[in-house]
Amino acid sequence: MDQRKRIEEMEKLLNESREALDGLEKSLEDYRETREKIRRLEKYYGSDEWHRDREDDAAGKLPGDLHRGVLTEDLVYDVLTDERELVRQMAEAAAEYLG
Repeated sequence: MDQRKRIEEMEKLLNESREALDGLEKSLEDYRETREKIRRLEKYYGSDEWHRDREDDAAGKLPGDLHRGVLTEDLVYDVLTDERELVRQMAEAAAEYLG
């Protein structure tokens, strides 16, 4: 590979790497800000309050225009399991980097 092509390729790699790292940094900042919200959701999910809210929903006591995805089992469970899987992947990536 001639010098010019090598430098152009490395410049492209540099720019792509910078963009990916900036995106990862932003995502980690967003996750750190969201972590407490996920913990609150996790505490609510399956609690006595959550069961009461589900019962009131089933009894028609909640307003019809109220979004109630949080009262389903699947949506909250999916968020919690997705978080665990992503944290596992981050730990694996960190171990590969550090190892």
